[in-house]
Amino acid sequence: MDVRAGRHCVFMLHVHLVFVTKYRKAAFTDAMLTSLKNYFEKVCDDFECSIEEFNGEKDHVHLLIYYPPKVSISKLVNSLKGVSSRMLRKDYANELNRIYWKGVLWSPSYFAGSVGGAPLSVLKQYIEQQ
Repeated sequence: MDVRAGRHCVFMLHVHLVFVTKYRKAAFTDAMLTSLKNYFEKVCDDFECSIEEFNGEKDHVHLLIYYPPKVSISKLVNSLKGVSSRMLRKDYANELNRIYWKGVLWSPSYFAGSVGGAPLSVLKQYIEQQ
């Protein structure tokens, strides 16, 4: 167990996030997914979080993130989606402009699930197989 301690608390918090592309369009290539992981890692560093597992398909991504109690999930999600959309549209403009002409990559909705008592190995295996 990776239990961490802050000044006034001891914690072990994980969240499973799923982001879906706008209109569920198959937009991602393998290179884009690799870039997405890098963008997500940079955002997580800013929030003092870490990505435990990442995987994706052409129309969605799964993340398992370890985060401290001071982080608001909604703010983390907002930054993850905003930064990744901006950077991906900048780096892969030719490919994405054919699919998304209004500059919107992600659907406004997302899934966030707490990872309560499930063993992390089971969750990591689930995300790997998606």
